[in-house]
Amino acid sequence: MAKHAKTAITPTREENYPEWYQQVIKAADLAENSPVRGCMVVKPWGYAIWENMVAGLDRRFKAEGVQNAYFPLFIPLSFLEKEAAHVEGFAKECAVVTHHRLEADGDKLKPAGELDEPLIIRPTSETMVGEMYAKWIQSYRDLPMKMNQWANVVRWEMRPRLFLRTVEILWQEGHCAFATKEEAEKDARRMLDVYTDFLENELAVPVIQGEKTESEKFPGAESTLTMEVMTQDRKALQNGTSHFLGQNFSKASGIQFRTKDEQLEHAWTTSWGTTNRMIGSMIMAHSDDNGLVLPPNIAPHQVVIIPVIHKDEDKARVLEYCHKLNKELDVRSFVDERDLRAGEKAWHWIKKGVPIRVEIGPREMDADALSVVKRTRGPKEFEKQSKAEFIKTVQEQLNSIQKELLDRARAFRKANTKEINSKEEFYAFFKNEGGFALAHWNGDHKVEQQVQKDLSVSIRCIPFEGKAESGKCCITGEPSKQRVIFSKSY
Repeated sequence: MAKHAKTAITPTREENYPEWYQQVIKAADLAENSPVRGCMVVKPWGYAIWENMVAGLDRRFKAEGVQNAYFPLFIPLSFLEKEAAHVEGFAKECAVVTHHRLEADGDKLKPAGELDEPLIIRPTSETMVGEMYAKWIQSYRDLPMKMNQWANVVRWEMRPRLFLRTVEILWQEGHCAFATKEEAEKDARRMLDVYTDFLENELAVPVIQGEKTESEKFPGAESTLTMEVMTQDRKALQNGTSHFLGQNFSKASGIQFRTKDEQLEHAWTTSWGTTNRMIGSMIMAHSDDNGLVLPPNIAPHQVVIIPVIHKDEDKARVLEYCHKLNKELDVRSFVDERDLRAGEKAWHWIKKGVPIRVEIGPREMDADALSVVKRTRGPKEFEKQSKAEFIKTVQEQLNSIQKELLDRARAFRKANTKEINSKEEFYAFFKNEGGFALAHWNGDHKVEQQVQKDLSVSIRCIPFEGKAESGKCCITGEPSKQRVIFSKSY
């Protein structure tokens, strides 16, 4: 019991990591489960974080020449049937609309008006976009065509978890068409770099880039590129994917264009997407046993100012001082005027992950020494800073916190990544410590099936970084040319 009293979140990460994750979300008031199983209600603080993510990514997309559009939520069943591998890959996750109205049946309602063709609530929009691109693309002059939509998708998830796996997902999906294979492959890789830049520089979450194995790639794609994150319980979490679709979808949808020499060719396409799972990865990468820890670049409030008022006669001048400071700060700051004790307010913002907390009472005002606490330090590790010093250096201090979080996450990943060269060592690693195993693989899907069955481990990616080297598969002993990353995952 004494151990619990020292932390705001119970259980702690060490005691029960999955439950700790749920309690961090609850304490930070980010989201909660909805009356519809598998769906969630994203609350204002959680949605403000998502809005900042949307803004940061959208700015990057537009810098790449991508335009935003919107495509329908409903997709005719026949559209999915055009691309066999695609529909097979998503069939078990699809939600299907079969009727278009309700009728009274006593004191109940029942579906009526059966549709001529069932409609799929979009799991992803490749087939719908393909239908429209086939109309819009006629000539090489129409290419490249690069569009993105901010939307929601539905995938019937049987094991939901807030921000990680839900039935309804907030996301973006980019869809691009090119005249050549080389352009399309380059775009797929480029958009993965755009995601990586966002994750590392805005969320302070380091990623490993790589390619998915044949069995793990997106249904219907030629290749799938991925970003993998290590969480604090040493598991992997996929944070975004970029797919080279070849001509598979353009042939299925009839996306053709006339070349300069009047030849008719199919376009080469890509798609790429990421979701509100990024919030989950950020929580799992940085947060601690006192709650959420937000990187300053993404925090809705970067600085919260807490008036400390013990006597009514001090209230007016303390509030005036706090509001004046708030106006002088050129960052996202907020004055908490609620009629609560300062200690209650402090813990409220600690659990919400605000990067810097400033407490100001008559003593601070008289001494010109603000009490400043950084979220990456202990809850009571105050630093005394003059008002002028704080105003001048606040952005520098936020930048320092941002860097500290990224450096800390990188160091954790490095400490929990291990080269493994034998089956015995491989099994011992995942039965005991766990993390990322860099091990040789012979390219056989049977190995993937075996380690999944025995250890709940999968190949997360064939990493881009790292030199090619000859070796022996850690499971079969057969020849291998490169190490891949094995891990347990969410």
